[in-house]
Amino acid sequence: MLLNYQYRAYPETSQKQQFNSWLRISQYWYNKQLGDRFNWFENNRCSIDACLLICPLPELRENPDFYSQKKQLPTIKQDLVTVQHSGELLDFTSVPSQTLQDVSKRVDLAFKRFLQGDSNGKRSGRPRFKNSARYRTLRIEGQAITVERAEKNWLFLSISKLKGWLKVRLHRPLPNGFVLKNMLLTKKSDGWYTTICLEDPTVPVFNPDEITPTWENTLGMDAVLHEQDYLATSEGTKLPSLKSFRKSEKRLAKVSRRKEKKRKGSRARRKLAKRQGREHQRITRARKDHAFKTAHALVRTGLKVFVHEDLNLKALSKRNKAKQGEDGTYLPNGQSAKSGLNKSWNDAAFGQFFTTLEHIAAKAGTRVIAVNPAYTSQLLAYRDEIVFTDCDMRSYWDIGHSLNVDRDINAGINIKRVGLGLFPTLKRRKGNPVVGCSATNSTSKEVLETLRACQKPTPCLYSDRCR
Repeated sequence: MLLNYQYRAYPETSQKQQFNSWLRISQYWYNKQLGDRFNWFENNRCSIDACLLICPLPELRENPDFYSQKKQLPTIKQDLVTVQHSGELLDFTSVPSQTLQDVSKRVDLAFKRFLQGDSNGKRSGRPRFKNSARYRTLRIEGQAITVERAEKNWLFLSISKLKGWLKVRLHRPLPNGFVLKNMLLTKKSDGWYTTICLEDPTVPVFNPDEITPTWENTLGMDAVLHEQDYLATSEGTKLPSLKSFRKSEKRLAKVSRRKEKKRKGSRARRKLAKRQGREHQRITRARKDHAFKTAHALVRTGLKVFVHEDLNLKALSKRNKAKQGEDGTYLPNGQSAKSGLNKSWNDAAFGQFFTTLEHIAAKAGTRVIAVNPAYTSQLLAYRDEIVFTDCDMRSYWDIGHSLNVDRDINAGINIKRVGLGLFPTLKRRKGNPVVGCSATNSTSKEVLETLRACQKPTPCLYSDRCR
């Protein structure tokens, strides 16, 4: 089993200079390999409609890959490397060898995702050259790290080719029995941080397929983007949102305006840029803290399966397509209203929350399932009838059952039914959805009990951290 623990590092002034030098050399080595691959693509291809008699194919050279580029390191280390545009001298021998090899691995991985795609077949965009703001992490293997001394709240590490010991603050104790595998050294706005990767082969890896979802051990969650609500569960409870960016938006805009008025390269602009980075860091940390607290609050309910929507967040926060009239002028397309919705989707960060929930649930021995949310917000959970056709309709009064059905809680119950395979099949015929095979009657009793329990105000079932 693998665990990643992140701690704050307190390097000395000389150690900071070394780390900055390592980052500069790794950044240069990354961009050099990336440029070599782009040059190969440009110089070793011919137009598809070109005649071979007039435009002969160029002399092909070997395609640069991970191994061929990594073999260049012994030659580069023989002398100082001169940067062409600045005349800067870089000493590759001052950086641990495994760190430079990891840079080659990062370039290879970026290109594979660009050309072939990841394990799910999703291709990434064209890899970009890294500047000093985009290249901030160094990977150091465990064989180059030695734990010299461990005190109550401090850890002293000896790293290959680093002068002195690196002082690390232990915010929480390291688990017993785990072996240090590698470490990531990251430069952030407020200092340096170490992410220690620990491994214990005796601890088994959690297999989510061993848990069978049932009505009693499953919780459905609907992503709510309305007012102060963040999630609506199938238990009839709503969890609050944080809106960290909305709260800090004015303060961040003020700092950004002040920074843009300063001359580029000036000391005042650098100070404001650092302050701007700290504002972004506060927003990110608040959002991450909210995700972890909400995930822990859900896991502490004791349920074994958590079902959530498989949201297409990229499409949900996409700009509307422009509308152009016959005279060439652009017509209103509703983007002014959509911009605020896009900002709210990005501020909610449901993708980060679902990833965090999956991580927390795996350590707790529970399972997380992502399902297709089609029609879950429109169909009544206890009757095959489409009621919530308008997004402004937040509740529905059922006269027959004397029941006030909340839209979001009803959607959470439907998502739970989708995860259990009890949601009906819907098909569109002439624009109207038609219900096919259905198993709604088998769960209508349990659904009505949950909805009736929501009629009376009850205390939150979750811990106070979710408020």
